[in-house]
Amino acid sequence: MTPLIVATTNEDKIREIRALLSGARVEVRTLADLPRVPPPEEDGATFAENARLKALYYARLSPELTVAEDSGLEIDALRGAPGTHSARYGGPGSTYPEKFALIARALASAADRSRAARFVCALALARGDRVLFEARGTVDGEIAPEPKGQGGFGYDPIFFYPPFGMTLAEAGARKHSVSHRANAFRQLRTYLEGIV
Repeated sequence: MTPLIVATTNEDKIREIRALLSGARVEVRTLADLPRVPPPEEDGATFAENARLKALYYARLSPELTVAEDSGLEIDALRGAPGTHSARYGGPGSTYPEKFALIARALASAADRSRAARFVCALALARGDRVLFEARGTVDGEIAPEPKGQGGFGYDPIFFYPPFGMTLAEAGARKHSVSHRANAFRQLRTYLEGIV
């Protein structure tokens, strides 16, 4: 088994990524297996830039393959916001219900009445000072009028996925068949199968 460092401290993401890579010939490790360092500043203009800078930052701490991802929600009527600021939307320490309320207020005052939105996940796989592979996954949907569902995490309760007729927080295991993260990590899995 080839060790693979998953460069995130988000337990929900780690659990999801472990499930997505289950059966692959990799041993998923986390940042707990690396020397403790402050996280890098995520100042990239795009999800891909942030994924790349995190992958390279943590890959320099270990000889192992390291994957980092950056993901978030883009809402057309808000010109792509919250975008790369999805985790920090509403300020430090804001809860997801507070973020949902902030989005609802912003949509109510937006000139564009569209509720179209997408989840985006960009990932980068690095070793040492080289990026070996990059992928991007998206899923299109719309912002629900109110949060629904207890599953998933993050913005899932307000992300309505029309083909399912429900939010991703209501979709259960079906979420993994369509999610942005699943899309990106399926591409990574295919790449890893060719090199490990």
